[in-house]
Amino acid sequence: MEYKGLTLDKFQEDAIESIRNNHSVVVSAPTGSGKTLIADYIIDNDLHKGIRVIYTAPIKALSNQKYKDFCADYGELMVGILTGDVVKNSNAPILVMTTEVYRNMAIGRDPLLDTVTYVIFDEIHFLNDIERGYIWEESIIFSKPHVRFLCLSATIPNADEFALWIKSINKHDVDVIRHDERNVPLHKYFYDAQLGICSLEDIRDIADIPDYDRTMRTRQKHARFALPNHIELVKKIRDKLPCFFFTFSRANCQRFAGELAKEKLFPLNTQVSAIIREKLSTVSPEINDLQSTKVLRKVLPFGIGFHHAGLLPVMKELVEELFSKGLIKVLYATETFAVGINMPAKTVCFASLRKFNGVNHTILNSKEYFQIAGRAGRRGIDKEGFVYAMVDRRDFDYNKLKKATGADIDPILSQFKLSTNTVLNLIKRHKDDEIYQILCKNFGTFQKHGMNFDKMEKNVVFNAFNNIKKKLNKLGYIKDGRLTEKGEFSSKIYADEILFGEIFATEFYKDLNEYQILLLLGCICFEQRERTEIYQVYYSEFSEGLMKKVKENEFLKKEKKFNFMKKISAFVDPCYSGKSIFDIIKNSNLLEGDVIRFLRQMSDRLNQLKKATDDERLARLLESCQERVENTMKDIGGL
Repeated sequence: MEYKGLTLDKFQEDAIESIRNNHSVVVSAPTGSGKTLIADYIIDNDLHKGIRVIYTAPIKALSNQKYKDFCADYGELMVGILTGDVVKNSNAPILVMTTEVYRNMAIGRDPLLDTVTYVIFDEIHFLNDIERGYIWEESIIFSKPHVRFLCLSATIPNADEFALWIKSINKHDVDVIRHDERNVPLHKYFYDAQLGICSLEDIRDIADIPDYDRTMRTRQKHARFALPNHIELVKKIRDKLPCFFFTFSRANCQRFAGELAKEKLFPLNTQVSAIIREKLSTVSPEINDLQSTKVLRKVLPFGIGFHHAGLLPVMKELVEELFSKGLIKVLYATETFAVGINMPAKTVCFASLRKFNGVNHTILNSKEYFQIAGRAGRRGIDKEGFVYAMVDRRDFDYNKLKKATGADIDPILSQFKLSTNTVLNLIKRHKDDEIYQILCKNFGTFQKHGMNFDKMEKNVVFNAFNNIKKKLNKLGYIKDGRLTEKGEFSSKIYADEILFGEIFATEFYKDLNEYQILLLLGCICFEQRERTEIYQVYYSEFSEGLMKKVKENEFLKKEKKFNFMKKISAFVDPCYSGKSIFDIIKNSNLLEGDVIRFLRQMSDRLNQLKKATDDERLARLLESCQERVENTMKDIGGL
């Protein structure tokens, strides 16, 4: 079968045949094998029928890229994007959104979904994510009966089980399409400071033997093993570029790029300098003054770049454009760059196979390793792809590393958990017996009980539901089995539901002004970190009055987030005063991307609050607050 000028592989043809039969499809195929062509077929097939296709992605960066790709293919009028803080052309026949947005629309029974035929879940294995996996489960559980799914992922060992779950709860056929062979063979190696490029077994055989020269040189016990160096590795693979060099530290991305540039391994490219000048000629002058911009302007002409969520959108776009044109030899990136973004390289390197998971440092699981490693090898360009992982012998664990890098064997497992929003919407829209049936539909119950999942006794999820329900009853969000006015309000809020309910669905908000609303939102949205430095805070009678008001409220005074109100003034006061985002960036040690994320979260929450309230005065205040936040971000460039 020919499609878009390409001869399709059998797995692509099989998936398209399933779609023609109006089945849901789970496609398990290696990275770079052409899974997204199947999504393109769905869009082409349904575009001119007056029906809608939704494409969902696990991260905003991938949503943005797919939005640009679809706009290029089908025209901007045919494509919309909804990512919480960004809403464009929401009535378009092709809608790109984060999975969270789709889940919220599904559980809220948004009428826009009435005309949807297929929902495409890219990177469906994110269902495995401990923090966010339940979003994917709820998206499938609460979808309308007529909706079909295209679930795309790299290897899913338990794809049949996953498909059977979807079939059992949605009552339609679900086909599993497997394609286990990579189009570009992948060669996996490791890099040790003494051995150089080697196998894992080579390191195992000498893992306990210290580096004699280094020990004699330093005479320090903790330095008995030489540490691998990213520059030395790049020197050894110069014939296998371009390369993605993944590190799980934003700071290291930038530092490594600077260190490699000093080596002058690659000649200066004046073409790159010209592209940078043109790209940045129309942006705000303050962008050129940022440290990250200065470093990028310095390293990019030498074929070296870095990419992470801490950069401004326009700078990430610049790096992506240069890489796609083959003008970057080595790109240091964090793992988000490996999630679906269609930009493969000949080689992938790991600075380490350990990362911090929020609690401690652990070795990657096989799915994480192969998600990143799979970016090596460009179809139609490379005959083979290469992967090199640097190994620090101080924490070498052969068995764990072998398991992680041997084969993608980790199944997707349920991470289902109930949110307050889910409980409120279940009570709002369903009777007690229906709620019980829905609670049994989660993937975890199916994995534990199989096809008898709906005949089981009341389970852990049901107990969790009752515990949340009791709390909501006590706080006045539910009365006599129905939502109160406060409960109705919070059923339209998707995070910090009770906290927002106690502020904006009670008398508390009645005498608040815009400054105080922004300050409350800032406290709730800001992610406190020990190393965050604020250089100047702002004091006003508004903030003093608000702090007093919070302390007098029996519920709000217990919320620790409000203890940082003075610090948060450093971000809110510039918004209220009409200053730019660069004034905020200069006032802390946060990376510019983190400041953008904070402001976008505020904008998203303000949008939710506007939709939730029936008070026209409050809605106008929230609208004005959102305009102030958006105005602060107007000079950042890009999506």
